[in-house]
Amino acid sequence: MNVFIHHLESLSPGRCYPQGYASQKMQEWSSDERQQRLVRALYQKSGIEQRYSVVESFDDGSDNDFFVRRPDGSIQQPTTARRNAIYTEASKPLAVELARRAITNSPGIEAQDITHVVTVSCTGFCNPGPDYHVIVDLGLSPATQRYHLGFMGCYAAFPGLHMAQQFCEADPEAVVLVLCLELCSLHLQLNGDVDSLLANSLFSDGAAAAVVSARPLSPGQTAYRLGNFNSTLIPSGAQDMAWSIGDLGFDIALSSYVPKIIGANIKDAISPLLEMAKLTHDDIDTWAVHPGGKAIVDKVADSLDLTAEQVAPSRDVLKKFGNMSSATILFVLEETLRRQQGTVGHQVCAMAFGPGLTVEMALLEIQRG
Repeated sequence: MNVFIHHLESLSPGRCYPQGYASQKMQEWSSDERQQRLVRALYQKSGIEQRYSVVESFDDGSDNDFFVRRPDGSIQQPTTARRNAIYTEASKPLAVELARRAITNSPGIEAQDITHVVTVSCTGFCNPGPDYHVIVDLGLSPATQRYHLGFMGCYAAFPGLHMAQQFCEADPEAVVLVLCLELCSLHLQLNGDVDSLLANSLFSDGAAAAVVSARPLSPGQTAYRLGNFNSTLIPSGAQDMAWSIGDLGFDIALSSYVPKIIGANIKDAISPLLEMAKLTHDDIDTWAVHPGGKAIVDKVADSLDLTAEQVAPSRDVLKKFGNMSSATILFVLEETLRRQQGTVGHQVCAMAFGPGLTVEMALLEIQRG
């Protein structure tokens, strides 16, 4: 049975920050010259030009400043509870608007057709959550099945899409809305830790949705057919990418060795996936690499001997949006489809990485109704 991503929709929240502004603010928040030099280097080499955040003001002298400057010049950082309160407030309208656009722009699909809602997020917790508000505010059936994949990280869109594929294979009438919503900027920390400085230079806010169904494509519609999924672990990198809940947001471990570890293991990681589909490396037209950072895309491209064009969508998304955790790969797939409108049979191998060190992968093929 063929299962398709009938439509991909992305949405950037709040305010757009040039990367240069973010670098300037990080340097202002540090009195250590070594840290300031490191910040300048990280931000200049990030491959990012701008990022988005639901935070309206970063120490700009406004009443709603995220970081409050005390009279003595020191910075008061928001507690985890305060950060999560912002997530709770901001996630609802963002999820509802994204879902509305995704359904409206899906050819031949109406709100009442949605049978399952799968939400994905690792940057906040609230209940009722975005899934509830999507159903209530958009008038979906109260019998709509709801599932949430939480605290998995940058690779979590793949379990979401795989779950949707399995629902549709079990029930050909199913129409699944997968919604990834990440507000990573809420966990910006000013602690001088090298891992935090690296994370601060990369992560941003964004949301993306996929409408998945086994229904035939509409005439003239270009979309992805979902193929095989696979996952694997690289245990040698388990301590290099991880995070936990701290008093001032989520404490992240993000080693600069992660790109090297991924690069050294990516060939072995993707081989079983290609073998399952009876495809070779040369059969893949676009490699949709989660742009966790410029170095990750570089290492994957070098290890797999890819051309610049084969990873161009990943670099473009990184440049325009930064790393939006689980939502990022959907942005990359959306950009790939935009570039290949009208193309039939274009093979895409998508991958993302997260704590563990986990590698999630999927094969997709562009088809036309």
